[in-house]
Amino acid sequence: MNEKKSFEVARETLKQLTTRKLPPTPVNYKAIYNEIAGIPSVEHFPANELRGIAHALQAKTPGQQRQKGLLESSIDRMNWDGVRAALVAYAGFVPVGAAEGNAGSAAKPATSSESAPALTTEFLSQMGRLIEYAQPALGTDDPRFAEQTGQLIKALRQPGFDVSMVKQMLVNYSHRLSFAAEDQHEIKSSLLKLLNLVFENIGELSIEDQWLKGQMESLKAASVPPLSLRRLDEVERLLKDVIHKQKDAKQRTLEAQDEMRKMLATFIERLSHMTQSTGVFQEQLEESARQIESAKTLADIAPVLKEVIGATRAIAKDTQSTREELNAMREQAGSTQAEIAKLHQELDRVSVQARHDPLTGALNRRGLEEALEKEISTVRRKETPLSVALLDIDNFKALNDNLGHEQGDNALTHLAKVARECMRPQDTLARFGGEEFVFLLPDTALDKGIEAMTRLQRELTKRFFLAGNEKVLITFSAGVAQLNAEETGMEAIRRADQAMYLAKRAGKNRVIGT
Repeated sequence: MNEKKSFEVARETLKQLTTRKLPPTPVNYKAIYNEIAGIPSVEHFPANELRGIAHALQAKTPGQQRQKGLLESSIDRMNWDGVRAALVAYAGFVPVGAAEGNAGSAAKPATSSESAPALTTEFLSQMGRLIEYAQPALGTDDPRFAEQTGQLIKALRQPGFDVSMVKQMLVNYSHRLSFAAEDQHEIKSSLLKLLNLVFENIGELSIEDQWLKGQMESLKAASVPPLSLRRLDEVERLLKDVIHKQKDAKQRTLEAQDEMRKMLATFIERLSHMTQSTGVFQEQLEESARQIESAKTLADIAPVLKEVIGATRAIAKDTQSTREELNAMREQAGSTQAEIAKLHQELDRVSVQARHDPLTGALNRRGLEEALEKEISTVRRKETPLSVALLDIDNFKALNDNLGHEQGDNALTHLAKVARECMRPQDTLARFGGEEFVFLLPDTALDKGIEAMTRLQRELTKRFFLAGNEKVLITFSAGVAQLNAEETGMEAIRRADQAMYLAKRAGKNRVIGT
């Protein structure tokens, strides 16, 4: 609402004096005038003295001129709060060096670089919160830096702060901050190098265990900057599945080893028994042979033959029983071995998936690197064009906030499904991180790559994403780059990424080539 002009306030004041039947004294006129103009009634407001002070103030900078005008306006309205605010703000525009030196020396003329907005308490308090929020990322290894941070935050939040002192503290802190940030960057880089070294070493030691190599590959892919909590969560879910299957395989392997030990023990026992039985049988045969040789009649031979036949049948029965028992144990061992082989095949299958994004089924970073290496090798050999496209879903954060993270994941899956159906068999889709996807388009020049992404945009306008019963239109901004002769795959992706940001700034839902 616009403020009334002074002559309108004066006219309305006279009307109110007549309506209220008040004597037209200066006191009554002033009270009603202030009431209509919204000016607080202040007794003994030293307007003339304050105007003299305002007239004496030298406005050497644009900021001082503005505050002097606000001061004069506040004096006219007899507004103490306005007077106080204008004077405090005017002090913040004192040119650098004006308050230094001898009292009698003239202040330096202000330059445009020397005038700056007043440092309000709210602004410095916000700066203190910013430093406090950033402190965890800088670590607590340096107690002196932590102490310096605490002192600065305390000074920024202290009412009636000394501007020059706070300024000097900020200068000192910024120098220390640069060293702390550099140290944290080096620590992070060194830790990532150590992690990758461990992953590579475990992978080299597990040449025959392909499932373990797959785990190491997925961890290496997850530790490639820029790090993302979403990527780490996805790899964690994948590894939990692999570890669960790994435990099953290990347990069955131990059971199979135990069964094999039992079978070998039984076999040795049976072999020993058979050897013993065979020895007894041999002795019986030799004794029977001596009895037959000394026999004089058939009647003497009959009992000996009966004994030989009985012994032969006993050893035959014993041999058959042992054979059946060993065959049963062999079949059980074979079944266990087949089950273990099946579990290892499942582990190999899951480990292969470590190169894929578990949510969308697209390649992950590691899989993208391998695909890029293969495609670039073909490009160099056959001298054919290769285009790479990077797309980013528009307004994905708002979609997540409005519909929830589960529907956000479903939206990513929907885009990947539509993209695969629009792609050629030789094209490659990879999830680059978050809501970003990369397309590798072999035998495709830049203009054809732009057309391919535009077709995908049109297809998404026909096939809405259903969030429950709500139809949601998914759009994306994309950048397309054709691989140059001496360019690496990641350099081409970076160019596509820059083009994608140009598409975002140009209004989103568009494709730009580079």
